[in-house]
Amino acid sequence: MSENKNSTCNEKVFDNFFKSHAKLLRNYLYYKFGDLDQAEDLVQESFIKLWNNCAKVPIDKAKSYIYTLATNQGISIARHQQVKFRYENYITQRKSDLTNETPEFIILEKEYMEKLKNAIADLPERQREVFLLSRIDKKTYREIAELSNVSIKAIEKLMHKALVTLRKKIGNI
Repeated sequence: MSENKNSTCNEKVFDNFFKSHAKLLRNYLYYKFGDLDQAEDLVQESFIKLWNNCAKVPIDKAKSYIYTLATNQGISIARHQQVKFRYENYITQRKSDLTNETPEFIILEKEYMEKLKNAIADLPERQREVFLLSRIDKKTYREIAELSNVSIKAIEKLMHKALVTLRKKIGNI
């Protein structure tokens, strides 16, 4: 294998690439397909394939390569099983003092969070993906557009539709 200091086959280059892209790829796949374990498996498989083909994939093409591999594999899996979108703990833990909250407030909040999770899960795949990348991963519309290979305008429209749908189901977000 080539050990060029800018080569995908260089262990340090590959390691840095992995560290800077693995988590976002995992989140992208999780939001797209709704299965965290599957997303983690797809990330692993994509990076293994990248390593095995490192001589053929320049580092500047590696991001596109892993996203394409992982997305295509995820689509293939999704065709075989219609997976319902599941959440684990995607909502950031709030940092407030529970002793100041009444039991009724805690119950209402829990019900609201459940409504929110269900409303997000019911969004069409692309709207859900854009909404979660924007609101949970704090990605800009430009970054989401680059990840999705669509225009910023398309992302804005998808986000608008998602917000309109969520507002109808649960009120202002």
